[in-house]
Amino acid sequence: MKDVFAAPGPVVLGVDDLRPLPRATRIARTSQEGVLLLEEHRDSYVDELWLDHDLGGDDTVMPVVTLLEQAAFDGRPFRIGEVLVHSANPVGAATVVRSLERWGYRVRRASAEGHSGGS
Repeated sequence: MKDVFAAPGPVVLGVDDLRPLPRATRIARTSQEGVLLLEEHRDSYVDELWLDHDLGGDDTVMPVVTLLEQAAFDGRPFRIGEVLVHSANPVGAATVVRSLERWGYRVRRASAEGHSGGS
């Protein structure tokens, strides 16, 4: 009998304190968990990365953004198909989009349901 291996599905990561993100294969609920999640995927391809700016209390997604920026600065950007920013905080979301675009990541505003939002 022939060994048949199913192709793995897309890798969809999320950093969000509340939303279920049904398309996500893994979800981090804090910025610290988000940094660890990305570090676990450092040498692999991530199809989508969903980011929420406000993560409860004083926590924001900015430590994750800083990790992505530092990797690009070091000449080893994370291999991510698309970063989707889905925040109810328009100023925070715009900051994330601007920061990641500056470093060459493909990024856009979106809703957590996967429908495109405004830039």
